[in-house]
Amino acid sequence: MSFQAVGSGLSIVACSTCRLSPEQRGEGDGRGGGALFGQILRAMRDRDPRYAGIDVQAMPCLFACGEPVAVHLRAAGKFSYVLGRFAPDEESARAILDYALLYADSDLGSVRYAEWPQGVKGHFLTRSPPEGHVLP
Repeated sequence: MSFQAVGSGLSIVACSTCRLSPEQRGEGDGRGGGALFGQILRAMRDRDPRYAGIDVQAMPCLFACGEPVAVHLRAAGKFSYVLGRFAPDEESARAILDYALLYADSDLGSVRYAEWPQGVKGHFLTRSPPEGHVLP
């Protein structure tokens, strides 16, 4: 196994191997929920100039298999988050992209709950500090 280098800016990493649900692997054509969701996120980002600064990446298995479909939101020097339990659809993608804009505008990657899009509430699985830092 080896890593692929990507930019360190604002990014959403979609789990490319997520199932559609814990019980259902994929659609009739064999695509899993994560691969489908990555395509939806990229298509929405490409259609809306507000999202142009968000890199959408894919990686196999974020180890959130009990909570598909999962994504990892990150940017240098900020908290990062893994979110899951999404349907791979445009409504979920828009909520994540909208949250990413708020996240990008925040100092440390911490967005006030009152500002969260409804579509991300209840979907946060983990929060990780930026490399080399923890909260006191």
